[in-house]
Amino acid sequence: MKKFKGLFLGWILTSLLLSCGSVKDIAYLQGGDSLFDRMAVTDTFEMKIRKDDILDIVVSCADPTLLTPFNINSVGYGMGYSGTISNNRGYLVEADGTINFPLLGKIKVAGLCRRELREFIQEGLKKEGYIKDPIVTVRFLNFRIMVLGEVARPGTFNITSERVTLFEALSLAGDLTIHGRRNRVAVVREQDGERTILYHDLRSRDVFKSPDYYLQQNDMVYVEPNRVKAETSTHNQFTSLGTWVSFASFVMSVCVLIFK
Repeated sequence: MKKFKGLFLGWILTSLLLSCGSVKDIAYLQGGDSLFDRMAVTDTFEMKIRKDDILDIVVSCADPTLLTPFNINSVGYGMGYSGTISNNRGYLVEADGTINFPLLGKIKVAGLCRRELREFIQEGLKKEGYIKDPIVTVRFLNFRIMVLGEVARPGTFNITSERVTLFEALSLAGDLTIHGRRNRVAVVREQDGERTILYHDLRSRDVFKSPDYYLQQNDMVYVEPNRVKAETSTHNQFTSLGTWVSFASFVMSVCVLIFK
């Protein structure tokens, strides 16, 4: 009886230890020593314009007649309310990093952020005497990201703002499944002719320090499967193969009986 009790208590302790270990494997942002931690936030991220981006640039002013030169009578341009001219199809950033903007001509935009381009256009319109009080807004039309791997809803997501974090992207995809590796979440980025892959450990608070924590246009987030999922996949593959082998053997046996 005492031996039975000892085994029973040992089983309980083992279960508790395994339970604690599993929580450490899946819990995010571990490492805090208290229930309330302060972390400084460095809010310096500004997404840069790159070639093949599509920009929506809207010019407004108090006098709508001054906007006539921007209406080049091309499909995709139109007069909005309150004196606004916009290109509804957007401006494609060419391979040389430029766009062709009405009146101002070719503008080098690659490497600029939205704020810098907005200020450049406003100053250019005022300096050349086209519009005294222009209001320019710039936004991205092609800001999309892909989330693949062990998430609930993998897919491509269009982002309406220019700021999306790694955690926000995973939230859009329904979070990681139980089979996703929290310590192997990759951000794949193509920039300046190079492709980089940076892995993140979501269990650590150091993820906030990653240069890829704020995603950029056309980034891909990939969540690796854990060992259990990989072994299950291999098991299913062999099970399926065994089923077909058994079926083939059955068919051959039937043929032998028929044609014997």
